[in-house]
Amino acid sequence: MRLKRIWDKAEGIKAELIDIRRDIHAHPELGFKEVRTSGLVAKILESLDIELIDKVGITGVVGILRGKYPGKTLLIRVDMDCLPLEESNDVPYKSKHPGLMHACGHDAHTTFLIGAAKILKEFQNELHGNIKFVFQPAEESSGGAKKMVEDGVLENPKVNAALGMHI
Repeated sequence: MRLKRIWDKAEGIKAELIDIRRDIHAHPELGFKEVRTSGLVAKILESLDIELIDKVGITGVVGILRGKYPGKTLLIRVDMDCLPLEESNDVPYKSKHPGLMHACGHDAHTTFLIGAAKILKEFQNELHGNIKFVFQPAEESSGGAKKMVEDGVLENPKVNAALGMHI
C-alpha cells in the first residue's frame, strides 16, 4: 500500500519535476556561484515546510525533515553545479549562459532530490528519524563537500548514514 502511495505521488509531480529540471538546465551555474539554483531549492523546501539551512558551504542548501518518531539521520546528497562547456543541443531549455552547461546531470540530480523531498514530506508522520536533503555546490570544481562538512552538515542532527546519487 505504501509503495502505491509513493508511486502515485511520483506520478503526480512528474510534470512539475520535468519543468524544474529544464529550468535548472537552462540556467547553469559554476561551483560556488549556484545562487539562482540554491535559491530555487530553498524556495521549494520552504514551501514544503521542511526545515531549511542555506549558505552551507557557501552556496549549498540543506533541508531537514524530522520524522514523527525518534531515530537515526539519513543524509541524501546531490550536486548542483555545471561545467564550463558550450551547449550544442538544440532544445527549448538549452543553456541561456554561453560557455556553461549541465553536461554531467547535476540539473537532474538536483531535481531528483527535490522530488524525493516532496514525496517523503507526505510520509513525515510515519518516519522514524530524520532525513537531511543536501544540495552540494562545487562538485565539479572541487571543495564543495569539504566546505559543507566544515560548516557542520554532518551535525545537528548527527548523520548516521549517507547516500549520494549520480546518473
